[in-house]
Amino acid sequence: MLTIPNGMARVPDFDEARSLRGQAERLRSVVRAAAGLRERFAAGASVVALRTLPLTTLPYPTKYALQGAAGSLSPFVRFTHRATLVQFLQGGALKTLLFNPTDIEAARATPYFADIARRFGALEPLLQKRFPTLEAQLASLGLGVADIDYVAFDHFHTQDLRGQLGTDDGLHHARFPNATLLAPKREWDDWQDVHPMQRAWFIKDGRRGVRTDRVALTDADLLLGEGVMLVRTPGHTVGNQTLFLNTDSGVWGISENGTCADNWSPRDSAIRGVASTARAQDLDVLLNANTPERGGDQYTSMMLEKTLVSRVKAAPTFVQMFPSSEITAGVLMPLRPTWVHRTIAMGTVSKPTATRAEPGAEVSAAGG
Repeated sequence: MLTIPNGMARVPDFDEARSLRGQAERLRSVVRAAAGLRERFAAGASVVALRTLPLTTLPYPTKYALQGAAGSLSPFVRFTHRATLVQFLQGGALKTLLFNPTDIEAARATPYFADIARRFGALEPLLQKRFPTLEAQLASLGLGVADIDYVAFDHFHTQDLRGQLGTDDGLHHARFPNATLLAPKREWDDWQDVHPMQRAWFIKDGRRGVRTDRVALTDADLLLGEGVMLVRTPGHTVGNQTLFLNTDSGVWGISENGTCADNWSPRDSAIRGVASTARAQDLDVLLNANTPERGGDQYTSMMLEKTLVSRVKAAPTFVQMFPSSEITAGVLMPLRPTWVHRTIAMGTVSKPTATRAEPGAEVSAAGG
């Protein structure tokens, strides 16, 4: 395994808060630390370029999406799942990160979604929309898979890394041949023996036999480069992490702790039942609650996110938390969030100046 890549730095702001034993005390301390960090982060350099890239739509139980608060007659909401491309400077060098580049075909083996396919396969054209492949979307930006320096996921639900990293037996070739995977060590270690309440969401063999020569196991909050942080936000999974980006429109966060803007601002939601539930239970966020066994930790993580990011300029009661899987209304699944982010775009995406070999190309022993 690799150590933390050169050019990255630890972010210690939450270390003391996370060491506190009391849940409420820890929550208050985390929020204070997030407020201080946001001021410094927002005053610093911005990322060079940013694009969100839609991959697929999929059905998801309404009861999970907004912690059971949404008064919808439909048992499902529709998600649009997106990857995020970020270019940033690291020690003066341009780096490219892909966040959540899910292998859509391999993800169908996730037990929950495999069951949905068995029960509702005939409705798939109405339930699932396919977008251009990630490779095609990268090509439209002038990039190839060999141009990606880093890959990370907010968590490993639905992920199969064999086709992303390649396997030692040669049966799978690396989709991103020059990329380093930034993987939370705790979730990586737990993958082969996950909690029963997580099993429906993990592909059991999703990391079996993968090449680890380009895996960096992380155990800290990290500043990846100018305007880019990966911060631990456990709860939804043990190794959940959120990508924070400083942009020309303020600070954004990307995670699946919530499923729409309403999760982070439930008291201002126009979705039936959401605001009244939040007020009655004195809640400032509502969880994406399909894995509730660590709900207190997830609540604290969402409050960290809500505090660290900027407000939506056009709708300031909502914050710039971009769900990696965002509720978007569709046929048979009409629930619509009060505010939908849909996309983030900033800057000009650039082709790296160094020439890199695409998959299948001949390379020297030095990798050049």
